[in-house]
Amino acid sequence: MKLKIVNISENKLPKYETTGSSGLDLLTNNDEDIVLKSLERTLVPTGLFVEIPKGFEGQVRARSGLSIKHGITLINGIGTIDSDYRGELKIPVVNLSTEDFTIKKGLRIAQLVIIKHERVELEEVKTLSDTSRGHGGFGSTGVN
Repeated sequence: MKLKIVNISENKLPKYETTGSSGLDLLTNNDEDIVLKSLERTLVPTGLFVEIPKGFEGQVRARSGLSIKHGITLINGIGTIDSDYRGELKIPVVNLSTEDFTIKKGLRIAQLVIIKHERVELEEVKTLSDTSRGHGGFGSTGVN
């Protein structure tokens, strides 16, 4: 599959870092350093615009290294880019650490994964089929 992309930044196009990577690394395109204080959040520009084919979505995911080493993650967990969105990809980040974090231009800030999805047709019913789990909620299947 080909993904159409417009790049108005000075960065190279996103790429997979290894042959087994599922996400393309997204780089920042900020004119000046962004100092993100503890618990502060911001939108970081990438200078990228994509045309995701119908039937697919883009998922923006945090980079594990930034998350565990610096507490930098995505505000919304995983961000969804719909196939009809044509605006700039901006990354909603939050600093969960107690230290300031500086976002420099060209930093690998997040990953873009392209996923096939299905649309469903809703069927309203009075009951659902029974399962062994039933109504068991969070933690109902045990810890181990």
